[in-house]
Amino acid sequence: MSKEAVFTMKLEPQLRADFMAEVAGEDRPASQVVRELMRGYIEQRRQARAYDDYLQRKVEAGRTSMRAGLGRSNDEVEAAFATRRHQATAGQV
Repeated sequence: MSKEAVFTMKLEPQLRADFMAEVAGEDRPASQVVRELMRGYIEQRRQARAYDDYLQRKVEAGRTSMRAGLGRSNDEVEAAFATRRHQATAGQV
């Protein structure tokens, strides 16, 4: 990948000094570590957006199901699972 862009940022002097000491301790260029951090951040944000999109689709599917009369209310679900819990624990005396 071509490295033609220059990125300038302002840092607190102590943050820069600590960072430079750490990368020097690993014998790695600071720019390489910053690129890795940037790539990690980009991937993290992409995954978060993908999850948000997935979750939105699931919520909309549930709402569509409820509007079509195919869903059950929370009270119905709670009652059904209370019955199942009771049946599961009834034989454990």
